[in-house]
Amino acid sequence: MSKLRWLRKLLPLAVSVATTIAAAGAIAPPTSAQTNPPPPQSQEVQPAQEEGISIPMWIYPVGGIVLIFIFLPKIGWILGLIAIGEREVGIVTKKFSRKNLPSSRLIALDGEAGLQADTLPPGWHFGYFPWQYSIRKEPVVVVPQDEIGLIVANDGASIPADRILGKVVDCDNFQNARKFLTSGGEKGRQLAIITTGTYRINTALFEVITSANATKNGMQPSDLKVYKLAPDRVGIANVLDGTPIDEGEIAGPIIPGHDNFQKAQSFIKGGGRRGLQEQVILSGSWNLNPWFVQVEQVKMTEVPIGYVGVVISYVGKSHQDVSGAAFTHGNLVNKGDKGVWVEPLYPGKHPINTKVMKVELVPTTDVVLNFTSRFSGEHGYDSKLSALKLLSFDGFTFELEVFQIIHVGTLDAPRVISRQGSMQNLIDQVLRPIVGNYFRNSAQEYTILDFLIARSERQAEAAEHVRQALRAYDVQAVDTLIGLISPPPELMQTLTDRKIAQEQEKTYEVQRISESQRQELVRATAIADIQNQVVAAEQGVKIAQLSATAAIEHASGEAEGIRLMGQAKADAYQVGVNALGTQSYTLLQLMQAISDGSVRVVPDVAVNGNGASGGLLDGLMGMMMWNQTSKNGEKGGILPVLNLQKSEPALVEDAAQLPVAKVNSVKPMKSPKSPKSPDSPTHSPVAKSEPVAETDIASVFDKLRPEYPNHSPVGKFEDVVEIDIDSVFGELQFDEI
Repeated sequence: MSKLRWLRKLLPLAVSVATTIAAAGAIAPPTSAQTNPPPPQSQEVQPAQEEGISIPMWIYPVGGIVLIFIFLPKIGWILGLIAIGEREVGIVTKKFSRKNLPSSRLIALDGEAGLQADTLPPGWHFGYFPWQYSIRKEPVVVVPQDEIGLIVANDGASIPADRILGKVVDCDNFQNARKFLTSGGEKGRQLAIITTGTYRINTALFEVITSANATKNGMQPSDLKVYKLAPDRVGIANVLDGTPIDEGEIAGPIIPGHDNFQKAQSFIKGGGRRGLQEQVILSGSWNLNPWFVQVEQVKMTEVPIGYVGVVISYVGKSHQDVSGAAFTHGNLVNKGDKGVWVEPLYPGKHPINTKVMKVELVPTTDVVLNFTSRFSGEHGYDSKLSALKLLSFDGFTFELEVFQIIHVGTLDAPRVISRQGSMQNLIDQVLRPIVGNYFRNSAQEYTILDFLIARSERQAEAAEHVRQALRAYDVQAVDTLIGLISPPPELMQTLTDRKIAQEQEKTYEVQRISESQRQELVRATAIADIQNQVVAAEQGVKIAQLSATAAIEHASGEAEGIRLMGQAKADAYQVGVNALGTQSYTLLQLMQAISDGSVRVVPDVAVNGNGASGGLLDGLMGMMMWNQTSKNGEKGGILPVLNLQKSEPALVEDAAQLPVAKVNSVKPMKSPKSPKSPDSPTHSPVAKSEPVAETDIASVFDKLRPEYPNHSPVGKFEDVVEIDIDSVFGELQFDEI
């Protein structure tokens, strides 16, 4: 076959060379005729030489070279010469042949007429005569950096009905079209892709799609980029080719050896299923065929500190319960199987396929659930909880706030999720009914005052009940706390008044005790303060007793002396009476008394007035002057007499010339401040008189005033001393004028 092929190529070449030589010979000048002409007669040759043109010999080689350069392309075309550039590829089309292509084929492999599988590389190629071959020069295919190229084959075997992409064939990245077709390459979109680089591809067989022509082929330039995943992302793959997913499954199983879906043929051969895949793609750059796989980027599953993640897998092996016979509320499976994984995810970031797995976060720290609408925790589990409305034993309706603290252990978290499905279900379907029903039942047994007064006891009972109830659900009840109790306002007012009264009673009792203690303190302090006086008094009593005894003895002695002196005087008086007689002795004693000053003959104050009502004032002024002169120690023998009249100056007269009002009796007044002794020389020893009737002193003075009309003024009394009239009247009492 190869010999015949070469003969077929050489035969047209030989014909072309012969034709060229013949043409060149026809054109070339008859050099032999020109150089060796027949010998004519001498006369005939001479004129011919004169008429022809003489051409130099060097013209012929130069002209030949010029003709070669002018007709060389034509000569190459005639010889079938094709020149292919270094960045070009020659697409050969054979115009005629003894063989025709089958109707199902587009590319010729055995010299059939039509597009040829083999291409022309760079260089000169002979034998491709223009009347038999058509050569189309195409640029090489260039895939830019960080991009891929997709291939569509225009010829090849048909793709099976259960496939949508042509299988991968070893054909030097589609640069060997003959090998592609002979190795069973399939027409249509290809699983294989070409990566960054330059390729000499037969574009008659393969259509290459890059970012440069993506729009023309109904794609986006970004689809032809190398797929990149961020470090904190995970790629969820959706394969578009392969065998269908088994019934009852939602994702294809993990297929080894396909290098994260980059080796599509390995995935297909390994039994890969089209659709959602269990396997994920991690961060990095991947050459992925967008016709084969589509990737969705999602965040990695983060398990915060203080939580564990319980994985609920919807793919994997059949259920194989490993929870044990004691746990009958659900199934726990090993990691990778379908169901609730017995091993939770610990804090951190995990590349979980959230399309086929679900991660329930379970707090492993203490969780406070607030049965109140006033606030809720940051975890949000108690957002639907509110204060409990209770009816007490005594018929009162009130609201009660409860705060429940729970804890779920790390190893208990899968059991809780397997039984309840989620933490929110645990709160809504287990915890809320347990706490609410307990307090409603408890309220029917106690009065509202029991909750208000003995709330600590109610709280302890509730904590124990809830702890026992939640233990069956693998949940630890740390504590149950009673919060705000909102009884009816009228009951609160009654309790408030009662409490105030009790506190007041306590206050009064404390004050009474304090007052008693204060009295005891005062008594003790007083006793301590007068202790010296008590001692002094005790000693004073003894001294007084001794003084009294001495006084009694002294008084007895004085009395005896007075008695003896009186007896002596009596004896003397008796002797005088016997000697002189009664009247003579009496007169003698009277004169003796007058001479001694014991009897006052002349009054101390004489009142004389001419007016009708000035007598009392005159007397008072006279007494004032007398008292002043007595206090100053002046001579009292000559007493000034006041003569007071209306609008007239006081006259001082000689007391010897004035009538003196007779005073029958004078009752001295004792003052505690200035006591006067009855034995004072300025007072006459007059017997105490009985009280007399009131006397109009002014009328008495008016009667006396006309009897002394001829009193001449002795002097003008100008200096008047202010006196206390009440004190003056208090010292003297007049019986009669």
